[in-house]
Amino acid sequence: MFTGLVEGTARIRSLERWIVEQGEAVRLVLTELPWTELPAVGDSVAVDGVCLTVESREADSLVFHLMPETVHRTTFAHAFPGMRVNVERALRVGDPLGGHIVTGHVDAVARIAEVEEAADGSRLVRFVLPADYAPYLAPKGSVAVDGVSLTVVDVGSPDGREVSFSVGLIPHTLAVTTLGTKGPGSTVNVEVDVLARYVVEAVRRFLSSAGT
Repeated sequence: MFTGLVEGTARIRSLERWIVEQGEAVRLVLTELPWTELPAVGDSVAVDGVCLTVESREADSLVFHLMPETVHRTTFAHAFPGMRVNVERALRVGDPLGGHIVTGHVDAVARIAEVEEAADGSRLVRFVLPADYAPYLAPKGSVAVDGVSLTVVDVGSPDGREVSFSVGLIPHTLAVTTLGTKGPGSTVNVEVDVLARYVVEAVRRFLSSAGT
């Protein structure tokens, strides 16, 4: 489990792809990590919001293995060497929960539709993702974008195929995460609030059992 308070960024040193029966798998190596002591083999790390397990360590680098399902459902389908990614170590007992509960199980890939620059250096960014996720988004609710815990400003009306939502990014977030480098057309990993998911699914089951 993570908080969405990204600890820094890392650089993709190498990214090897190969085809298996289920699709495309990836061997990912990250370097230029923000920690003096690297996570141990077997530890979980959120990489651009995707929960990955450290498979091995190479000097100052971490190695991860991505299964086809992970590659297919995330922006790692189009990642490349040299690209920078957000990283966060798993939450430990006693750590402050400053963001919100983030599982690292990405729901969808969203596209940046619009970026508005403000005079104070902040940005209002609008994302578009499949309309199926509209029930899990609400103004002032939480959402993780590339692993960054953010507050939803507003949610657009679904058009049957897509729904949009916007978030505000303060200068600090733009400076310490990769979101500051992304503009219209860029894609990001999105994880809806797990608490919202449980509430929506519980209500759906109740209404279904009641015959509504």
